[in-house]
Formats: sequence, structure tokens, C-alpha cells
Amino acid sequence: MTIKRILVVDNEEYIQEVTKICLETVANWEVLTAGSGKEGMTKAEKFQPDAILLDVMMPDMDGLTTFQKLQANPTTQAIPVILLTAKIQASDRRRYAQMGIKAAIAKPFNPLELADQVKNALGWS
Repeated sequence: MTIKRILVVDNEEYIQEVTKICLETVANWEVLTAGSGKEGMTKAEKFQPDAILLDVMMPDMDGLTTFQKLQANPTTQAIPVILLTAKIQASDRRRYAQMGIKAAIAKPFNPLELADQVKNALGWS
């Protein structure tokens, strides 16, 4: 079984740390972090993660803009993206699905359930 590589893009260091610790501990995945959309795009291109967890509300370039730029880049457009967001409604979920976003996970999330939420969203067994 190959170890999954996950890129977490969030401007809050606390969220990066919690996400990294719980995904490494619970799922035994390799977790990379980025503090901005721009840094996330660079790391996605360089490391080709199996999935990206992307915060919606970030300064400079928000998550949806980052997602659109990832989609426009041939080297990153096939990487599945899951949004991490504090504000989520049914209409948002529909819009995200239409954009090609795999899922949206509400913040605050349960650290012990996060790996299973990611697996379920991406159809990983």
C-alpha cells in the first residue's frame, strides 16, 4: 500500500498543525502544509499530492481562486481538492460540486474523524 500525500493549504498555523498531526497519526499519511494559496499552488506543482485540503477564507488569494488556478494548470488540475470552511450551506455544497470540488468539510472539524471524511470524499478504501 502506498502512503498518500496530502497538501493542507490554510493561513492559520494552528489548523495546519492540527490537520498534519491528525492525518499523520490516524491515517499514516504524509502531510505537507502551505500558509497561502500561492504557496499551495507551488507545492502542489512540485510535490504532486494525492489530494489538497484547501481553506476557503484566506487573505490575498482565497481558496476558490486558488482552486480555479489549480484547475487551469495542466500539472495540478487532476489533483482532487476538498475545501475546509467555516461557512457551509447546502447551496455552497452544490456550487462547489459544480465547480469540480470533491467535498467541503466544515470547520471546526473533529480531528479524529478527518481522515475518514477525506477517504469517504475521495472514495479511498
